[in-house]
Amino acid sequence: MKPSFDLSLYLVTDPAQCAARGVVETVLDAVAGGVTLVQLRDKNASGEELTAQARALKNVLAPLGVPLIVNDDIEAAIAADADGAHVGQGDLDPRRARDLLGPDRILGLSIDAPDQARTVPRDIVDYIGAGPVFATTTKTDHKAPIGVFGAAAYKGFSALPTVAIGGLGAGDARQLIRAGLDGVAVVSAICAAEDPRAAAAALRKEIEGERR
Repeated sequence: MKPSFDLSLYLVTDPAQCAARGVVETVLDAVAGGVTLVQLRDKNASGEELTAQARALKNVLAPLGVPLIVNDDIEAAIAADADGAHVGQGDLDPRRARDLLGPDRILGLSIDAPDQARTVPRDIVDYIGAGPVFATTTKTDHKAPIGVFGAAAYKGFSALPTVAIGGLGAGDARQLIRAGLDGVAVVSAICAAEDPRAAAAALRKEIEGERR
C-alpha cells in the first residue's frame, strides 16, 4: 500500500549545506521542528553512496512516520526501500519511473512550464513540485522564476497536490499557502540554518497559522 504523505513542509537535502552536522542529524533536527516529508538529493553521489545515505535516513525516519523520497535515482530508492522518488523534466520519464517503482511508492514530478502542468499523467504521478518560485542558488540551471501565482496556476492546471519550491524561506510560506499551494519545499532555509530545528518550527508555524 502506498504511504500517505503530507507536503506541508518538505525538506530537500543539500550535502554541502548539511556538512557541519551531517545529513542525518540535520534531517532529524528538521523533523523535530515540523518537517513532514524529506527528499534526499545529492547530484554528486554515486548510486551506491546515494543508496547508503537513503538507507540511513530511512532507518531514522520510518519510526517517526515521515516518508523518504529519493531524487532522480529510482534504483537507489528501491534498493533503500525508500517511500518514493522524485523526477525532473530532464530525468526518467514518469511513466517509466512508475513502472520501476511499482504502485506502492510515491512519485513526484518537477514542473517549470504551463504545458508540463497541463499534461502531467495524473494516474501516474502523486504530486508535483512547482517552481522555481524565486531565484535560487541551490540549482543553478533553473528556468525563470514563476512567482507565487505561477505556482498556484500550475496546481490548477494539474489538479494534483502541489508543493512550491525555489528560493523559499521565512515569510514565503504564508503567501503560498494562502494562494492554494499544499506546501512549501525548502533547502537552504533549513539546511543552512544555524538551528535547523528552530528554522523548521518557524516555517511550520507560518504554514499552520495561515491555514487556521
